[in-house]
Amino acid sequence: MASRGRIEKTSRVRLDPVDQAVSLHDRAVSARDQHRHQEAERLARHALTILESTCGRNHPDVANVLICLAGVQEDRGEYRAARAVFRRVRAILKKIPEDTRDHDIQRLRMQAARGLANVYRTLGRYNGAEPLFKDALTTAERTFGWHHPEVAGALNDLAVLYKHTGQFSKASRLYRRALTILEDTLGPDHPQVATVLHNLGGLEHARGRFARGEPFARRSVAVREKALGSNHPETVTDRAALAAILLELGKLDEAEAIYRGSLTIFERVLGPMHYEVAVTLNNLAAVEEAKGDLARSTRHYRRALVIKERLLGPRHPDVAITLNNLAGILRTRRQPVEAARMYRRALNILERTLVPRHPKIARCRANYLALIAEMHPETTSP
Repeated sequence: MASRGRIEKTSRVRLDPVDQAVSLHDRAVSARDQHRHQEAERLARHALTILESTCGRNHPDVANVLICLAGVQEDRGEYRAARAVFRRVRAILKKIPEDTRDHDIQRLRMQAARGLANVYRTLGRYNGAEPLFKDALTTAERTFGWHHPEVAGALNDLAVLYKHTGQFSKASRLYRRALTILEDTLGPDHPQVATVLHNLGGLEHARGRFARGEPFARRSVAVREKALGSNHPETVTDRAALAAILLELGKLDEAEAIYRGSLTIFERVLGPMHYEVAVTLNNLAAVEEAKGDLARSTRHYRRALVIKERLLGPRHPDVAITLNNLAGILRTRRQPVEAARMYRRALNILERTLVPRHPKIARCRANYLALIAEMHPETTSP
């Protein structure tokens, strides 16, 4: 939801090379919006080379292009590379006085904080993400006022973090405030409204309140389709989130059809090793498990696990979720030794990364103890 500002052409750097860099940056932003990531990176790096040689490595326009580059890397799942670029942006902006009234500088400062925080959140470094998200929110409120789309974007990001850490009430309050701001300022049919609706549905899913989540998810799909079309990756992501709720409500055929269509589009547009592909594989496997196709479900869980481990590292809580799910399949297929190993690994990850009373920890622990009871009935019998 972060905006991407146009490079400012001041009288100090009004040169033909800078005009060229402006054009390259604009084209990079457009290419990124259309998920042409290789082209976007090439254009951003070209603009960066021109600006660094013309304006110096610590110019705000350099920071602006770097934010675009980091966003491309994040989109491609190159989280550690994006982290390094966002850190460089923040180092550049720290050289500018905090109390500057230049809204473009403050927007860059906010985007850099949100960008780095999102990478930290994705990598499971929740403690590092929270102060950055709060800093971005404070900057947005101070610069743009309390009722502005930039503030809504910062609220949404912080709420996503709280959902991941199990602070559901905090997340709900922030999402609903963001939704009110966006509907008032941008209108009910804006894509940013769809983003918050998507997240409200996801929050209800995380809380186990699936029937409450379905209306949010369906409305997010309707808004996004109207704004961007039915095959846009963001629309597909909304449909996949709806399918996750439908799965829990027992609407298996509709969920399966959505997941299969989503997987085809994600693999074509984003590539076979993208995070969205892993999430869709994980959820499609759950549908197949519910329908009794355990062999296909196992293959999809294993492929999702490979992608997540490669993108996020082996100790990420999202990896633990797929480990838990795969262990459940192996338990059903009477492969208890491997299932127990995966449950132990998942539980260890979750206990180190989530708050102690998070429901994901409770579910994983219950699954593991049930398996142990099956493997060693003599230790649990009266």
